[in-house]
Amino acid sequence: MLLIKNGHVKTMAGEDIIGGSVLIGDDGKIAKVGKDIECEGAEVIDALGKLVTPGCVEAHCHIGLDNSAMRWEGHDYNEASDPITPHMRAIDSINPIDEPYEEATSHGVTSACTGPGSANVVGGTFTSIKLTGKRVDNMIIKDPIAMKCAFGENPKGVYGQNGKKTPITRMGTAALLRELLFKSRNYLEAKEAGKEPNFDMKLEAMIPVMRGEIPLKAHAHRADDIFTSIRIAKEFGVKLTLDHCTDGSLIADELAKEGFPAFVGPSFGNKSKIELKNKSFSTPADLHRAGVPISIITDAPVIPLMYLPLCAGLAVKSGLDYEEAWRAITINPAKHTGIGDRVGSLEVGKDGDVVIWTADPLMDVDAEAYITVIDGKIIHSKA
Repeated sequence: MLLIKNGHVKTMAGEDIIGGSVLIGDDGKIAKVGKDIECEGAEVIDALGKLVTPGCVEAHCHIGLDNSAMRWEGHDYNEASDPITPHMRAIDSINPIDEPYEEATSHGVTSACTGPGSANVVGGTFTSIKLTGKRVDNMIIKDPIAMKCAFGENPKGVYGQNGKKTPITRMGTAALLRELLFKSRNYLEAKEAGKEPNFDMKLEAMIPVMRGEIPLKAHAHRADDIFTSIRIAKEFGVKLTLDHCTDGSLIADELAKEGFPAFVGPSFGNKSKIELKNKSFSTPADLHRAGVPISIITDAPVIPLMYLPLCAGLAVKSGLDYEEAWRAITINPAKHTGIGDRVGSLEVGKDGDVVIWTADPLMDVDAEAYITVIDGKIIHSKA
């Protein structure tokens, strides 16, 4: 058992506990959270004067698929041989023995939702994993968590460069996605009616989307692309998350009416394409004030995953409420990706993923993890 004592405990499930404690059982789950907790035989960490939080949660990245330490081989996150590849699975490309994992955990990020990139109109399924381990099968929190789809420049740029393969236009992207959803709906209806249609692996992969078990994870920067993703999701009655949402400030009032969660970022770095001209760290604040549920993302490797807390801090500097910024990198992404029963807050029964910080990472650019705990095990320590 592991007992963290005397810290400023930010539970993300209620009020902060000054001089608080977190007890993690031998099963790796949180057993108690409060004050004056004692446990005979437990390993004790004194967190006096330090901030204690849940491990940070990344809602959208490509860690493990980008092969950062093996650049000569190339990345594994875009199967750019076909614009429609829903049968691709992130788990089959993830390399858990790569530098960004250790970098992330040393800066308080303990779990991530990772998967295919945005070359394809439909790219395959995202998964959620813990950021420690040697075998991805043992790191999975939930799989699948979403079906990646993409709008705007990326699929057009990959397939329409020579004007020979759809999508060449935004209309083409929307048409391909609609066609897949139509076929998927008919396929599922036939199966449920006992008609046993000819097996189609792509349509099989879409069944969890059509049943509402996982959302479409829509890469959309520009306002019109965001609205197209919403339009199509509503046409077919499927769930949706708005990933990137770069133009969110321009349409915050409209997005608030819809209620879909926005995963905002990557906001750091240069504006590398036209769609990013409105990129700003003020977008999370604008969306939150309008009533849009938000998470902050890195889109790693675009921004290294280790800088997720820094991005939240920069959002605070640009007007986002401090407490909301913490929610945007802990409980919000956990809830909005379907893993809130496991991670994102310090509550009894949840996974023992805890970070003790050298300083508040939203306030101090030099802050890093003093100790990082995943499933009750210390996996990083500066003690």
